[in-house]
Amino acid sequence: MGGKGSDVRPIVKLRSTAGTGYTYVTRKNRRNDPDRLELRKFDPRVRRHVVFREER
Repeated sequence: MGGKGSDVRPIVKLRSTAGTGYTYVTRKNRRNDPDRLELRKFDPRVRRHVVFREER
């Protein structure tokens, strides 16, 4: 099960734009959002919510 290249829910890293280098690891549905994800999540290093961008 699971040929890595065509995985519908690949594992992606969300890196903080606050410059702390903090990352979340999550899975995304490629059919719903084929391009780079941007989510507002909590960055504990700056203790507030910032935008997290997907990187592969």
